Amino acid sequence: MAVRRKPPKSQFAFVVVAARRARQLMSGAPPLIERPRSHHPTRIAQEELLQGRLEYEMPPLPGEELDESEEQE
Repeated sequence: MAVRRKPPKSQFAFVVVAARRARQLMSGAPPLIERPRSHHPTRIAQEELLQGRLEYEMPPLPGEELDESEEQE
């Protein structure tokens, strides 16, 4: 699986990644951004994802080839 920093192109994948991060924030994880615009964990997670501060793994889709820059070392 490739580690990515850019927001997913799929809205479904975006929501899944943001929801997982929001759960981490609700469990006490510190935000990855200095001054979040909101105090709501879901909004902070979306902001982190849009700013490219989150690293997440996504399996390649069937028929999709990984770029060399997206491959895990």
